[in-house]
Amino acid sequence: MRGNTRIEVYNPVLDDFRNFLYLVWKHLKLPDPTEVQYDIAYWLQHGPDRQIIEAFRGIGKSWVTSSFVCWTLLRDPQARFLVVSASKQRSDDFSTFTLRLIHEMPILQHLKPSPDQRHSKIAFDVGPSMAAHAPSVKSVGVFGQMTGSRATHTIADDVEVAQNSQTEDNREKLIKAVLEFEAIANPKIGRVTFLGTPQTEESVYNKLRERGYVTRIWPAEYPSEGKVVNYGGCLAPIIMEGVEKGLSGKPTDPSRFNELVLMQKKALYGASGYALQFMLDTSLSDAERYPLKLSDLIIMNLNPIKAPVTIQYGSGPDQVIKHLKNIGFTGDRFHRPLFFEKEQWAPYEGSVLAIDPAGRGKDETGYAVVNQLHGNLFVMAAGGLKGGYEEPVLLFLAKLAAKFKVNDVVIEANFGDGMYTKLFTPVLAQYHKCAITEVKHSIQKEKRIIDTLEPVISTHRLIIDESVVERDLKQADEDVKYSMFYQMTRLTREKGALSQDDRIDALSIAVNYWVESMARDNAKAVDQWKDREAERVGKALAGSIFGRKSGKWVGMVMHQGRVVAQGR
Repeated sequence: MRGNTRIEVYNPVLDDFRNFLYLVWKHLKLPDPTEVQYDIAYWLQHGPDRQIIEAFRGIGKSWVTSSFVCWTLLRDPQARFLVVSASKQRSDDFSTFTLRLIHEMPILQHLKPSPDQRHSKIAFDVGPSMAAHAPSVKSVGVFGQMTGSRATHTIADDVEVAQNSQTEDNREKLIKAVLEFEAIANPKIGRVTFLGTPQTEESVYNKLRERGYVTRIWPAEYPSEGKVVNYGGCLAPIIMEGVEKGLSGKPTDPSRFNELVLMQKKALYGASGYALQFMLDTSLSDAERYPLKLSDLIIMNLNPIKAPVTIQYGSGPDQVIKHLKNIGFTGDRFHRPLFFEKEQWAPYEGSVLAIDPAGRGKDETGYAVVNQLHGNLFVMAAGGLKGGYEEPVLLFLAKLAAKFKVNDVVIEANFGDGMYTKLFTPVLAQYHKCAITEVKHSIQKEKRIIDTLEPVISTHRLIIDESVVERDLKQADEDVKYSMFYQMTRLTREKGALSQDDRIDALSIAVNYWVESMARDNAKAVDQWKDREAERVGKALAGSIFGRKSGKWVGMVMHQGRVVAQGR
């Protein structure tokens, strides 16, 4: 103060978070922050009280935000932060990094907790803060104990991960948990900031946007002009400027993620995974983009020897199998049949084991056992095995062929030039004798799989044993990309759509084996079977009633208004 005049002194570090971020990066011996990192920093400082920062994997959004926590406490030691992540360990790592910066950076030394204050990675105070129930920084898992917590700033750092967002039930549970943040935030000055990368096309971040959260998105590449609409007006201004300058397809952060690095990421994650986690595109603009749906399947307990001659599909509430979680998109569910013939069952007309050996750079062999009866296909077994040519894998498959008494084994021969068949043949001979057929494909894999499966699934001719679904969903809990039903519902016609597709490919090979049989009308096949059964029963009955002469029977049997058996 000079007289009655207040002299405002500009402090570049306190007034502009980007300057403080520069100091942190220098302290950590990192290169200068990139343009995208600076832009995220500016949005953290000047963005609204309810904001979502979506940025691609590896950009450093968590480190930037940890620095923002330190900068805020430097400016206001009475601030209170609650850090929430998908796991307690993740949120503890965030608070630990923040505390280390306070201990190590000279400009933050006065913020170190005093001996009588809280001082742990779970919760700590800064030196100048006054006594309060809430610590300066507290970490908790998203499903942890948050009731009673209070904060001026809630930082939700990657609360959505693959493990808690791939099923409809999990997504509903997650959205309920994050809405609790509104009760935690200080009603007058509370801010809530989400940092994340979408893990599913139905991301929780999209749900929050509908509730008024303002989203800003920084993808790894400048999207094409045609794709801009997919982001709903949420692209960061510097990204839009790049698109307008004709930079579509170029890296947005080339000093750290150049074109070669992004190509490697695309190969690793697949087209759909890359679109989600690097391009941050969660749009479902084309309803046909994901043509294979769980709700078109029929799930029931199958008999290994025979099946009902008539199975009727149904999709009403009574057919929903509630205990099988939905690994597809919202509203997609597994269904029981509406009706199936309980009295008339017939032996399967054939059985096939399809094998998709682990190829170059892959670590799983997909398999599927599919039986056929009257134009319907029955999935008796399906899954994947780690490795390909190892003896335990070959033994498992040979025993599987024997268990279901398959008529044929079909092996994808695109890799190894038939070597897999040569290795598998003597092993199979020890347990089961049947034909072995090799198939080679020249059509793009994704198109081939969809073109094979879609007609069968959409017409409800694929019936799957419930135990197959149960085992697959357990696999999904371990690593969702190895789930056959996850692969099924996320498959598109784009090349490299999935990072793992061995299981769905094996299923398509087995289904394709029966394509010729599927060409005939299902109802006609059932009628023909019933006629044959009536004729067989009629002959037996007529023989017992009318007697036999010289090994031949006399009489007549009618079925559905026509003669099906007649003797002389």
